[in-house]
Amino acid sequence: MPAANILRAQIEASLANRIPSALTPTPRTIREVTPTGIEAVDRVLEGGLPVGALTEMIGAECSGRTALALSFVAQITRSERVCAWVDVSNTLHPESAAATGIDLGRLLWVRCGIPSQSEAAPSHTGFALPDSYFTPPLIKKGLHGGGFGPHPRSEVKGLSEAVGGLFRQDAGAKCQNSNRTSAVSVERSYSRSKRGAPRVLSTPWARIEQALRVTDLLLQAGGFSAIVLDMGSLAAEYVSRVPLATWFRYRAAAERTQASILLLTQHPCSKSSAGLVVRLQAGNVLSRDATVLGGFERQIEVSRQRFTQTPSNVIPLRKPPLRVSGAAWSSRTAWASCR
Repeated sequence: MPAANILRAQIEASLANRIPSALTPTPRTIREVTPTGIEAVDRVLEGGLPVGALTEMIGAECSGRTALALSFVAQITRSERVCAWVDVSNTLHPESAAATGIDLGRLLWVRCGIPSQSEAAPSHTGFALPDSYFTPPLIKKGLHGGGFGPHPRSEVKGLSEAVGGLFRQDAGAKCQNSNRTSAVSVERSYSRSKRGAPRVLSTPWARIEQALRVTDLLLQAGGFSAIVLDMGSLAAEYVSRVPLATWFRYRAAAERTQASILLLTQHPCSKSSAGLVVRLQAGNVLSRDATVLGGFERQIEVSRQRFTQTPSNVIPLRKPPLRVSGAAWSSRTAWASCR
């Protein structure tokens, strides 16, 4: 009677055209990891965040998502590699990023919802300013020859007609319809402040679409060791509208380019496309001298980790001991160490 390995080879040879490796399982893929710079977190994650995979960080506001992502990006920029930060709600603080240790010269910051260079002129500080800041205001003729207000007599023009229209029978229905129409029109259009601030995309979904297109372009271009997609300030009703095919496409692109994609959200949305899912929670506030904010205590828990290192290929008969899936760490403020 032939040996079992000979029978296995014969069966796989006959089924090679239809079912490759029918009886031999494919070897388990173990991803390389990049340390986050936080010892407690790296100990739980078995070295750091996986390379060539999608990592989703879930947590509420002030839970430590951004602090952990900044520490991870700082480790990459210190090794003279380039990263990208796609900021959906324009909440990244460059000074805080520099204080964390990030080389801003190796970080591409994409701010979603701001106008292009054709609509706003760059300033010496690097921020986009509208043209109205560089144009002197027109001289207004008003009270006492040169004032900035209209004449008192012109302020009451049309006031009687406006007040009379409020007391009509169909005024209530028109006000409700007008409020609904204006709310929809404002939500779907651009908003501009009274001082001529840059136009901002008002709807969260419009900013999400812009962020997804930018992330696609960055993954197609390549050359980025880490791409952070920050959607932590958006509600679940907007983030859940992203198709699952988008996250699967990002996962395939990350494997092809060997880039680490970090998704910062408040609620899980990438499903099975994420190679690592961690949850963060805020703890106690660290104060110094009872008046100075010293930092925050954080808690991290691993919800799902697909790529784990196994000691051997032998499956034990007994159930292995449970692995530690949570840890506590603290983030210090930049000014706390100066006192």
